[in-house]
Amino acid sequence: MGRKLKDSTATGVLPGDSEPPQSPENKIKKKKKNKNKQRNKDKAEEPEANNPKRKHEEIEPKEKKSKNKKPKEDDKESKTHQGKEEDESVKDGLVVVSGHNAKLGKYAPLKSFAESGLSQEVLECCKNFQSPSPIQSHAWPFLLDARDFIGIAATGSGKTLAFGVPAIMHVLNERKGKMSKGRNPLCLVLSPTRELAQQISDVLCDAGKSCGVESVCLYGGTSKGPQIASLKSGVDIVIGTPGRLKDLIEMGVCCLKEVSFVVSFSL
Repeated sequence: MGRKLKDSTATGVLPGDSEPPQSPENKIKKKKKNKNKQRNKDKAEEPEANNPKRKHEEIEPKEKKSKNKKPKEDDKESKTHQGKEEDESVKDGLVVVSGHNAKLGKYAPLKSFAESGLSQEVLECCKNFQSPSPIQSHAWPFLLDARDFIGIAATGSGKTLAFGVPAIMHVLNERKGKMSKGRNPLCLVLSPTRELAQQISDVLCDAGKSCGVESVCLYGGTSKGPQIASLKSGVDIVIGTPGRLKDLIEMGVCCLKEVSFVVSFSL
């Protein structure tokens, strides 16, 4: 029994020992392990500047990144160029005009009434103004060239004459050599309210006096008799609200088959 105890505790740990005695084989293994640890530590502490592999890893992603940027920039430029062809915009102070061929010289905003090339009888309605208002100076070049136009401007900015003067010119050009009595309207102005229709009518009736262009205002809440009489005598411009206009069309007293200039107001 005593021998067995001695043999079994020869390489073991006794209660008073801190660590077991090592065999020569274990010492060699531990020495190799320590060398490997030191070698890995030396590699980790090696300066990045002397490590060509690290340099290659840093440079290669940068090159790939710069290559990927080019197609994005090209796409952006092509989209911008395409947008310019389809929709050009011109800024003039607080006014922005956008649309196809908006930058052409013939659509440049007018600085004076004389630049419009309109006759004095047509411009008679503008005699109390020194120059066209912003909405007029930008709208007239397009409307006088028979272009579709959407205008947004504040109340009191001259919107009515912005379309009214081109409408009068359109009527005069179409009416050359034709009889005035019993004529059908060439211009239609749709208004969402009676009050706005009356305001537009007041301006257009006054503007058309000097050149013989007649207007009539059609709205509900009043007798149809005077409106029917005006239509039968012949008018050039009809200003109306949808409800009353529909009634007079169904009655056969308002014919819009010759209308070729349409203006629609929205609230």
